[in-house]
Amino acid sequence: MNIARHIALIDELCCRPFPAEHGPSDVGVSGPGHHIAVLEAATDGDPAARAMTIDQYEKDRDAVYELLASRWGDTAPYNLQTVLLRTAGEEIPRPWAELSARASVAHLWEVEGTGRWVAVAVADRDPSREVQLLALITQTDPP
Repeated sequence: MNIARHIALIDELCCRPFPAEHGPSDVGVSGPGHHIAVLEAATDGDPAARAMTIDQYEKDRDAVYELLASRWGDTAPYNLQTVLLRTAGEEIPRPWAELSARASVAHLWEVEGTGRWVAVAVADRDPSREVQLLALITQTDPP
């Protein structure tokens, strides 16, 4: 864990241009109007090890939250489960649909003066995929 490195990457992505096409990037994936950065990742086949990884990444997410909240203000956790449920009946913008398919809750801020939103979440929904600590930087308002 390197929280300072995570914050520096989030700061950089708040200024980085978005690509015209969706695809892999040097930090995860990017597309029109968004970047999804993998801050940490671990593949754990053992359920006990996976649970420990999730617990650690939640602590890391909360540490990132504390630093960003001191800068951008405290926010209530954003329920991605509701967003996921809405994907069944309505069109949800790609970055939010992707994040809600992978994580249950995020910390979320609108970054004043940039026209961008930042979300930090632990992607642990799918037990067949690696656990990831993610940062979403997007110009698309949350649904």
